[in-house]
Amino acid sequence: MRKNYLLIGTALLLSLLIYVLYRTERTVVNEILLTIISSGEFHALRNHITSALPLNDHIIYSLPEGLWVFSITITSRLLFIKVKGTEFNLIFIPLLFSIGLEIFQLLQFTNGRFDFWDIGASVFFWIIARYAVLDNQERQNIFDPVNFRSVLCILSYIIVYLAHVWE
Repeated sequence: MRKNYLLIGTALLLSLLIYVLYRTERTVVNEILLTIISSGEFHALRNHITSALPLNDHIIYSLPEGLWVFSITITSRLLFIKVKGTEFNLIFIPLLFSIGLEIFQLLQFTNGRFDFWDIGASVFFWIIARYAVLDNQERQNIFDPVNFRSVLCILSYIIVYLAHVWE
């Protein structure tokens, strides 16, 4: 499982770096950073890195979503919620969440732009996390008991909020 934590951390860190350096300053994470460091320092660092390492739009706009779906899928896949005696596996929630978000963008219920590339990246990384990343732990109810695995899963979903764009 430690290898999986390294995969999760690396994917989320790469996604964070793309959001901080290449995406709009209006994301929650960038708004937080701008309260910590000066705007001048932020822009100087950002301009230096983006000039030295230009990325194409698919990497900037679709890869981060695929990476967080990858991370959340790993944290969710052996967890379930039990409601009135019925177990609901959380493995499909990251995929439903990302596709639902794209549909909300299409219908203009939320900020952002609908993009089939985002859906493709989400499905691709979900498949990798579901079938290629191994885990030998047992299935567990996310809330019974609350432990490191369940807290990590919940935190993974909360981290997605950092990509939200303020109006």
